[in-house]
Amino acid sequence: MSEPKKLFVKTYGCQMNVYDSERMVSALGGQGYVETDTPEGADMILLNTCHIREKAAEKIYSELGRYKPFKAANPDLKIGVAGCVAQAEGEEIIRRQPMVDLVVGPQAYHRLPEMEAKIGQVKAQVDTEFPAEDKFDHLPRGPKARRAPSAFLTVQEGCDKFCAFCVVPYTRGAEVSRSVEQILAEARDLVERGVVEINLLGQNVNAYHGTHDGREWGLAQLIRELAKIDELKRIRFTTSHPNDMDDDLIAAHGDCEKLMPYLHLPVQAGSDRVLKAMNRKHTAAEYLALIERIRAARPDIALSGDFIVGFPGETEEDFQATLDLCREVRYGQAYSFKYSPRPGTPAADRSHVDEAEKNDRLARLQALLSEHQADFQNSMVGKTLPVLLEKPGRNPGQMIGKSEFLHAVHMDASPDQVGKIVQAKVLWSERNSLAAELV
Repeated sequence: MSEPKKLFVKTYGCQMNVYDSERMVSALGGQGYVETDTPEGADMILLNTCHIREKAAEKIYSELGRYKPFKAANPDLKIGVAGCVAQAEGEEIIRRQPMVDLVVGPQAYHRLPEMEAKIGQVKAQVDTEFPAEDKFDHLPRGPKARRAPSAFLTVQEGCDKFCAFCVVPYTRGAEVSRSVEQILAEARDLVERGVVEINLLGQNVNAYHGTHDGREWGLAQLIRELAKIDELKRIRFTTSHPNDMDDDLIAAHGDCEKLMPYLHLPVQAGSDRVLKAMNRKHTAAEYLALIERIRAARPDIALSGDFIVGFPGETEEDFQATLDLCREVRYGQAYSFKYSPRPGTPAADRSHVDEAEKNDRLARLQALLSEHQADFQNSMVGKTLPVLLEKPGRNPGQMIGKSEFLHAVHMDASPDQVGKIVQAKVLWSERNSLAAELV
């Protein structure tokens, strides 16, 4: 037998890219590749890219530059670029970095084996189409290897919202949902491999509208069906849009025991004027009313959000409205960023807020969000929480797990308890985690 070929995959960005990278590794397994943790000595290097962060494309070109010596030392080394930067840049990647052998968008990665097989026979290949066939139907199923206790499962891709700052509709395409049968089959497969927690993924996951026996299901119906899998103990979903939080999904947070009390529900800003400029199609008052309804269904729910400061045209008064909204919601966790333009998006050509002002606003917002996060974590001290143990910690005898509220929790425990949900008393709160002991 020939030696297996080594595949190094570097993943950027969101959880969906992590999921996609796993599928790419599986797809290329049929070509004799096994994954390796380092690019040194690899037979193929694959960058699975994200276009959300500032200067994302330039960072990928810089990363590719690091691999030129590898290619020079091994002309047979194959280099590919996948994901959203691949979708956005296409042929430009080959023009700027001729050493790249293939470029594949996020909707076409099931074609990777065919593209890899043609390397050396034809010129560098680019596939950034949105194919009619479902990529999930074409990906090979690997052996039933054990999995970590928590896993991602993509149920929906793409976005029809066209927020003025966002490239997702252009790189991931229109909203598409997988069928209920596909998702249930993959969920059962994951559970057979030892998974006890599944995080359902989608660019707008709560816009899910998959089919089952010719009928359309929403996300709440899907969650309730997944909850019938006995060995599956926890269900989460991310990322949601406020306009897609329907009554049934809100109710599920109160009546579905396996659905965890944690919800990531980005608002982006607290000013109606800025929200309109962002094309968010909701007001701050509508968002706050939605939060009130969610908390009525599940009073202990932990809320998370996303914020952009310094969006074009944002004034100090607008920014104060964002701070006011944060004070009212009091997020348990939140992510905040300075606005940076994405080429091709409606906001890219608008007049920008001064960079120093953006920095100042971001610092003030993050200070407030950090205060609220610390308060929420401190409220856990003294409580006994169910914690899913996932992996060893930094210290001998230490294990790391997740609470229902997505807190990282560390405690002394045995490695054979990985995958178990244990009861743990929280002793103290740290910056981004909780310290606990088994009870």
